[in-house]
Amino acid sequence: MQLANATILVTGGGSGLGAGCVRHLSAAGANVMIADVNEAAAAAMVEQCGGRVAFQPTDVTNAEQVTAAIEAAEQRYGGLRGVVNCAGVLAGARVLGRDEVHPLELFERVIRVNLIGTFNVGRLAAAAIARQEPLAGGERGVIVNVSSVSAFEGQIGQAAYSASKGGVAGMTLPMARELARCGIRVVAVAPGIFETAMMQAAPAAVRDSLQEQTLFPPRFGDPSEFAAFVRQIFENSMLNGATLRLDGAVRMGPK
Repeated sequence: MQLANATILVTGGGSGLGAGCVRHLSAAGANVMIADVNEAAAAAMVEQCGGRVAFQPTDVTNAEQVTAAIEAAEQRYGGLRGVVNCAGVLAGARVLGRDEVHPLELFERVIRVNLIGTFNVGRLAAAAIARQEPLAGGERGVIVNVSSVSAFEGQIGQAAYSASKGGVAGMTLPMARELARCGIRVVAVAPGIFETAMMQAAPAAVRDSLQEQTLFPPRFGDPSEFAAFVRQIFENSMLNGATLRLDGAVRMGPK
């Protein structure tokens, strides 16, 4: 699928990997609607990227708000052709901590945002994309989900996060199989350690440990590298139904 003038929804597009995708996809000629709860960060991205980027305040777990974001994108730019599901939260807690067991409310919140939110956006975006006229080869659009290497090598304290990202990886193939009849591809990316604001705020000891586990290149990834990979997913029609690692061969240890 060609990105020129395509309408793309990017959740969590105000910061981190999502912001990298907004910059890269809009520079490639796509029209991007940011769906994010962080209005200040999203507004800054709109200011930075110009007329090809707009913003709709969106909680990905809220069906009405997601529908409103899709409708706003289509009214402004034309029929939806793709979505990049970057919205998510990172929270850690041991199953058995020193003073308490893992709070169930925390587990539920992480699952709700990372897994249910991703599915909520995916199902509503799929309905919108399926209404579009087919492009070359019968393709109508692409859904890119964001999993994590933690889906496969979760560390101590990551039970909730690993479960949420494992669920994203697990639903990608069934979605791709079902939506193939509509000409919609579904692909997940499982990123390793990337240089985002969240990682920059981590203690030096944590950063050093994670960097040591990244084989080559021996550094954190840049959001622009993640975004370039997402662009390849849009443009390469043979990528479908897979969870693809982008991680510098990192294999995280237990802690």
